[in-house]
Amino acid sequence: MRTVIVVGASLAGLYAARELRAQGFDGNLTVVGAEQYPPYDRPPLSKDFLTGGGDEHQLALCDEEETAELAAEWVLGTRARALDARGRTVVLDDGRTLAGDGVVIATGASARRLPGPSLAGVHSLRTLDDARALRAELTRGPRRVVVIGGGFIGAETASSCVVLGHEVTVVEAAPLPLAAQLGPEMASVCARLHARGGVRLLSGVGVRGLRSTGSAVTAVELSDGRLLPADVVVVGIGAAPNTGWLAGSPLAVDAGVLCDDGCATALPQVVAVGDVARVGGVRAEHWTSATEQPRVAVANLLAGRTAQAVRPLPYFWSDQYGSRVQCAGRRGDGDTVRVVEGSPDVLEEGGFLAVYERAGRTTAVLAVDRARSFMKKRRELAAARTPDPAGRATEPAGV
Repeated sequence: MRTVIVVGASLAGLYAARELRAQGFDGNLTVVGAEQYPPYDRPPLSKDFLTGGGDEHQLALCDEEETAELAAEWVLGTRARALDARGRTVVLDDGRTLAGDGVVIATGASARRLPGPSLAGVHSLRTLDDARALRAELTRGPRRVVVIGGGFIGAETASSCVVLGHEVTVVEAAPLPLAAQLGPEMASVCARLHARGGVRLLSGVGVRGLRSTGSAVTAVELSDGRLLPADVVVVGIGAAPNTGWLAGSPLAVDAGVLCDDGCATALPQVVAVGDVARVGGVRAEHWTSATEQPRVAVANLLAGRTAQAVRPLPYFWSDQYGSRVQCAGRRGDGDTVRVVEGSPDVLEEGGFLAVYERAGRTTAVLAVDRARSFMKKRRELAAARTPDPAGRATEPAGV
């Protein structure tokens, strides 16, 4: 293998490039990115960057020295248009073709948008350009902000808007924000963070559409007929994997690029990592997936077969209204939850730590403002996952 193409200058794409060099690949390496920027850190976009507390240089994921050490050709500001039938030739939007012995697909995901025409004042938050546009809007004086979607991006954006002095309403179609991730009991606790932050939360109601005057948004119409006046609308209703460019290729795509548990696709010498990859039936939009999958994917790519498997312990964190929410593990619908430290009734007094349990074992751990205790429990949870001879990790036997 003398030439590898990484499609996607994302966090996962950068880690794949790093792993290729770390694992001894000394051939030609090309990294293709749809955005004009080198890989940057996305989590701060809804936090420090949005509130003006950080600049763009602090978002960079690699410096000039590391870029030089990677010795890669960076093709930025150009989208991949197709993967040809031979499977390892990438066709770019500008008509160029890049042929490789191996391909790493790391094209990530894009923010879902509401149907209808584009309106001034309506924003999503996924890219640096998105964050720039929203930050410029929020610095024009007090605004009535409606955030559609109470997930992590929505909650973090709402929190940042409060810091900037805006009047904020969050609309969530589900009965509780984050119920799918945390379960109803803990989701109701975290929902109280909005109230503590001074944000109006409307849950259990959908959005029928947007009202406008000319080309500018003026209100959000809810499914129950209510109108929410709005100068700024932030749409945070999830993300869709960037797989459109793979239409017509032999790859199987279903809510992500289908891979085995070693990140290998149905095409030889083609692997997928990060938000675009559905590894072993699961697509996880988490930092840990984007940083841990590349090690295994690259090892299997260079070996020419699936010799290793990847199943990182799911982990996410979210900074909201001055609190840090952290969760690790796999919570199931039948799990019970037990608070083991602090109290969710007094969030402002040190937070709490809770564990999810099933059949006598711990399946996940959740913390609000209990970072040290959380990290200890997370390590215990990870240590209880015993690798089998194929490198797979079994569920914890008990923590």
